[in-house]
Amino acid sequence: MTELLPHPLTGQPFGSPVPPGTGWPDDPASPDTEVAHTADDVQLDARVSVCAACPRLVTWREDVARDKRASFADQPYWGRPIAGWGEEHPGIVIVGLAPAANGGNRTGRIFTGDRSGDWLFAALHRVGLAAQATSEHAGDGQRLIGARMVATVRCAPPQNRPTTQERTTCSPWIEREIELLAPSVKVVVALGGYGWDATLRSFRAAGFDVPKPKPKFGHGAEATLGAGSARGDGVTLLGCFHPSQQNTFTGRLTEEMTDAVLARAKELAGE
Repeated sequence: MTELLPHPLTGQPFGSPVPPGTGWPDDPASPDTEVAHTADDVQLDARVSVCAACPRLVTWREDVARDKRASFADQPYWGRPIAGWGEEHPGIVIVGLAPAANGGNRTGRIFTGDRSGDWLFAALHRVGLAAQATSEHAGDGQRLIGARMVATVRCAPPQNRPTTQERTTCSPWIEREIELLAPSVKVVVALGGYGWDATLRSFRAAGFDVPKPKPKFGHGAEATLGAGSARGDGVTLLGCFHPSQQNTFTGRLTEEMTDAVLARAKELAGE
């Protein structure tokens, strides 16, 4: 039997991975939520937080949850896919790559509990898009203001590198989420080239016109999706280098650069 460990904030005991519908903060699933086992299931109606369509990712996320990093050995690990998080009708959507093995895969919330998330939430707070400067765990009171975060691939992948097949299998989740969010979204901030390409694919799937040739990713790059359609001026896509430690430690991405992109998103969205 899996050892039960207390949640860092609530003190409630959980196993690792966390069974759905057992009281984890912000868990969208219930004990009887249908599980997706194939790409066809993903396209239909299974909830993202219990998806099991990619065997390699399921094995990895659950192995990490059971074995645990030594510094988090006293905590339960979420060990399941990560749902989008933030406002239901956002003006800004932030698109990332995938949860970190000991970040979102541990805390159950996107960009929460790892160095990239620390960087991103601090920047969001500085420009007024997050209520707190830190995001440590689901249930800590953090909230986004006029914004929502989504991951391209919803499970933590080994070496942070999902396969092309895993990306394709997972794509219906982000495509459906974009479709539901589209009526309110004015700006998308894509973190890294992976998030940029996923945004273009997802908005195309949602019926938006995507420029040809495909807009090139770059930090501060801008492109318009759906211009001249029923959306009027369309949705603005902004590029931002991913806040990975490789980028932030080397100075390729600075706080000022991050703040500038997020402030531009806030300005365009009128938040």
